[in-house]
Amino acid sequence: MANEATRQRKIIHIDMDAFYASVEQRDNSEYWGRPLVVGGSPQGRGGVVAAASYEARKFGIRSAMPSHRALQLCPHVLFVRPRFAVYKEVSGRIREIFRRYTDLIEPLSLDEAYLDVTEDKQQIGSAIAIARQIKEAIRAELQLTASAGVSVNKFVAKIASDLNKPDGLAFIGPDKIEAFMEQLPVEKFFGVGRVTADRMKSMGLHTGADLKQLTEEELVEHFGKTGHFYYKIVRGIDDRAVQPDREHKSVGAEDTFAYDLTKAEELDAELDKIATTVADRLQRNMLKGKTITLKIKYSDFKLITRGRSYALPTNTVQDIAETAKQLLRTTDLQDVRIRLLGITVSNFKEPMPAQNRRKNNGQLSLFDE
Repeated sequence: MANEATRQRKIIHIDMDAFYASVEQRDNSEYWGRPLVVGGSPQGRGGVVAAASYEARKFGIRSAMPSHRALQLCPHVLFVRPRFAVYKEVSGRIREIFRRYTDLIEPLSLDEAYLDVTEDKQQIGSAIAIARQIKEAIRAELQLTASAGVSVNKFVAKIASDLNKPDGLAFIGPDKIEAFMEQLPVEKFFGVGRVTADRMKSMGLHTGADLKQLTEEELVEHFGKTGHFYYKIVRGIDDRAVQPDREHKSVGAEDTFAYDLTKAEELDAELDKIATTVADRLQRNMLKGKTITLKIKYSDFKLITRGRSYALPTNTVQDIAETAKQLLRTTDLQDVRIRLLGITVSNFKEPMPAQNRRKNNGQLSLFDE
């Protein structure tokens, strides 16, 4: 069962519903109610889906899917160009809504954040009531919907936010956590991708209850250091605090794909998305770095990194994306299948003092699809 420190917290995880696609549908009446894809190519000649509306998802279209596959699933799907500046502006307004209730906000990407409302500014007291008010404000002021998960720790709150999408609100109380984790399919555990889930199932591990039968040592033996995390979280233990002002030695982001990527244009499109997230995180924390590192994991789980350092620090999408693509080209792309890409920026110049970073946090927010 969750320990006392974790039990005392009131954590909300807010996740915008099909964020990029929903913004496009909001701003363009002709898109409303139609299958829509942000990114990719309308001819299906290259590129991947950055985001899909719920109407498109009914046809099986998902993020990171190649355009040609999306067209096969739904020949009448609409393709629109991403407008990242608009998404970022909307994200900033969402952040302003959060700050009405708490300053303990940990953005994860352009459309997602943790909030610690253990002591909320308006002294409402109920995390469920706060989550409901935030959802109502987002709908009224931005004409968008969000889903919220409420619990006593970050991991469970994040899972809860996904239970009733779209426009959902779910609460998992401390006395329900262990039972909830036991019935949860292994593929729903954060950090368990398709390959790991398939491996678990081949071992007869289908739910949290199955994972719970293994000792911590057995989990580490089978899954490496992540086994420690599985052992704790299946018991509802997650002591991580919401951290709005972390001391950064590096800033990065990565994505594990639903299927292995093989084409250069698919990989470049993914690097553009990842670079956007990394640049936003750097800008929010007023950081610039001199070293850019690319992480590549292949289908056989072989992991390599490539890095490059510059004389002047940067935090722009263009610099980060272009360097990552150049580093990718230094590897052999013939006959390889890539399941994960990541970008990290490090070697920072002297950061702005923490109190000034907090002041600027309300102006630069990031949440991402």
